[in-house]
Amino acid sequence: MAGLIRKARIGDVRDIQKMLAIHAQQGDLLPRSLSELFDNLRDIFVYADDGLSEIIGTCSMHICWEDLAEVRSLVVKEPHRHQGVGRKLVEACIAEAVALGLHRVFVLTYQVEFFRKLGFREVDKATLPHKIWADCLKCIKFPECDEIAMIIEP
Repeated sequence: MAGLIRKARIGDVRDIQKMLAIHAQQGDLLPRSLSELFDNLRDIFVYADDGLSEIIGTCSMHICWEDLAEVRSLVVKEPHRHQGVGRKLVEACIAEAVALGLHRVFVLTYQVEFFRKLGFREVDKATLPHKIWADCLKCIKFPECDEIAMIIEP
């Protein structure tokens, strides 16, 4: 598939929010409001088609602390899955974290094998700082979270 990874732009936000909302309704990830997406626009990567008009996938790298970042909100549209788009998005997030001097990146996920193949390993959620749980309050599954915590130290 021809396409490119780039940072999200203002004009992408509504499409990103719609993509995330579909998966949030399915319980796969947390919903993100338009306001939250605009506030965190610099965190977001997109995979766009060659014409740069259609967003095929998205993923964010959110800084949590001086030594820790989170990969979050990874979504790839259904017809484009299993083509390496998700891998490229996560790798872009990790590369940016390393460039910023962050050497621990975690994810809360149901896609354990996908992240394991990228080098993440499972960790006990209790080893992550309490600060990261602020977003969890928005989740319909809180406080009975069944996501798996994984971390990579690139």
